[in-house]
Amino acid sequence: MADLIALTPCDGLLPVTIGSINLTEDVPEAMTLIAPYAGQEEAVSERLEAAHGMAFPAANRSTGKAGARAIWFGQGAALLQGSAATQELADIAALTDQSDAWAVVRLEGKSAAEVLARLAPVDLRSQVFKRGHTARCEVSHMMGSITRVGPEAFQVMVFRSMARTLVHDLKTAMAAVDARG
Repeated sequence: MADLIALTPCDGLLPVTIGSINLTEDVPEAMTLIAPYAGQEEAVSERLEAAHGMAFPAANRSTGKAGARAIWFGQGAALLQGSAATQELADIAALTDQSDAWAVVRLEGKSAAEVLARLAPVDLRSQVFKRGHTARCEVSHMMGSITRVGPEAFQVMVFRSMARTLVHDLKTAMAAVDARG
């Protein structure tokens, strides 16, 4: 019987630094999609707050902080990153384990927003897209999620199968932005 070794989506691809821009892999302990049942949004938010220290996020927002974050993931859904969702939510929300479904990277540096501007049709300038803002949008030609997690830092997510393409596209954009500097 073969011994299988679990690899992260970006294993062997990251970290990468070009100029002052860094691209690293984030590997949340768990990722759970939470979709409240009809009329249970407030109750889900209360239980999420009690168990995980963060409320259910509003549209295009995230709550929490590094290590434990809830990200708006579409109408009536949020992605909890960090520890597994408390089972106390199971009777008022659909819970789906997404831990192996996503490639998650962190793009950080003074020009990070400029890099992403080459790949995503979203205004990511800090005065518009502030810390805690998130968008489900196209990243290059892949559907993904972009969340501002710091003044010059973004978390970018695409489906796991697109990890190599995401890293390639980000590296190409990083090199182009660095060449302009």
